[in-house]
Amino acid sequence: MALHKGPEKPDERPLSVNPFYGEADPVGGMTEAPPKHRLPTAPLPPSTAYQVVHDELMLDGNSRLNLATFVTTWMEPQAGVLMGECRDKNMIDKDEYPRTAELERRCVAMLADLWHAPDPSAAVGCSTTGSSEACMLAGMALKRRWAQPNADRYPGARPNLVMGVNVQVCWEKFCNFWEVEARLVPMEGDRFHLDPQAAAELCDENTIGVVGILGSTFDGSYEPIADLCAALDALQERTGLDIPVHVDGASGAMVAPFLDEDLVWDFRLPRVASINTSGHKYGLVYPGVGWALWRDKEALPEELVFRVNYLGGDMPTFALNFSRPGAQVVAQYYTFLRLGREGYRAVQQSTRDVARGVADRVEALGDFRLLTRGDELPVFAFTTAPDVEAYDVFDVSRRLRERGWLVPAYTFPPNREDLSVLRVVCRNGFSTDLAEMFVEDLESLLPELRRQPHPFTRDKGAATGFHH
Repeated sequence: MALHKGPEKPDERPLSVNPFYGEADPVGGMTEAPPKHRLPTAPLPPSTAYQVVHDELMLDGNSRLNLATFVTTWMEPQAGVLMGECRDKNMIDKDEYPRTAELERRCVAMLADLWHAPDPSAAVGCSTTGSSEACMLAGMALKRRWAQPNADRYPGARPNLVMGVNVQVCWEKFCNFWEVEARLVPMEGDRFHLDPQAAAELCDENTIGVVGILGSTFDGSYEPIADLCAALDALQERTGLDIPVHVDGASGAMVAPFLDEDLVWDFRLPRVASINTSGHKYGLVYPGVGWALWRDKEALPEELVFRVNYLGGDMPTFALNFSRPGAQVVAQYYTFLRLGREGYRAVQQSTRDVARGVADRVEALGDFRLLTRGDELPVFAFTTAPDVEAYDVFDVSRRLRERGWLVPAYTFPPNREDLSVLRVVCRNGFSTDLAEMFVEDLESLLPELRRQPHPFTRDKGAATGFHH
């Protein structure tokens, strides 16, 4: 979550309240406007409070036009009704809300089957608030599994985690918070994610695991999980080191099973110990829900699981959060039930088709060079063509924002800091019609951009945020 602090300077100017918001006394409604940064003295009528908040939120961007986020921005009305009915149910209170807990268990079982667990009934899993928490839990399990046979050396020895430099920031947080050395495989040339052999070479006796990304947030590409496991198999043959793999499938774990069935990346690979995904990304549920699964009980050390009984029953939990609403878990089960395999396949195929179509049209404009084409995740990245000197990707991002489109521009990490790109994330709800309007708006901006004397962005680091 973002950190916030108080206002830079005192701002005692109250919120402006339209006289018509005061239902019984319009003048009173206007003169009794509440302050912004301290609690009001007296209550407001609910309709007035609603309208004040509603009006301020109108200045937020339109989430449907946000091509930066991977997070679901549209669901069916029936899903919204179910979520409203369950928003007061505490997910952690499994004894009081046993049916909600049962739906969570069914979702875990469905994912274990989808990801080819050797014995789905033996797989262990849980819901989380999103993939970031799921990654933290998976990392904790890796660290504890490593520490158990190394009790004579730890905490003296410092554990490390190997991953590509393109990992989501949650993995950097994990290494920082849990005092694990992050060993990052840099990008090289046109390889924008982890190289299996380079990852294996960074492993040693203190390596708790290697993270493979099924769907990089930088460009939408899949990392070669099977090749990574093969490289680690060879490492074990040479050195005896048995390094487990965690697959961060925040996006791809809900795409590949339906569109890339021949791709082997999941529990079919014996070295894959755990997998996470975001239900609120290509799982097609509003934020926030994620899932973490381990191939069996041995992959999740028992001492990490807490059991509480003060809520009315013996409940094993593995989570960083405690209380949270059951609404998103219910919505996930609804979506699984509603779509099934064929429904998910149809939705994801449609989204990929839109991504590939938009990528082709962007390339046809002549001003841009594609890095990826949306044929893995429904995501593609592109940069300006070599002969374009009047503007850069940051200018394009800024001008698209004027039309309502949020398209992130950012610089790649080591060793490709020289490369700045735009990225388009296509999600369910970004229809062919919306895609057509996006390309038309982009094309309409080009004549003016081409007439610029030079790129106008001086501080590229502050020009736009990188949105995961």
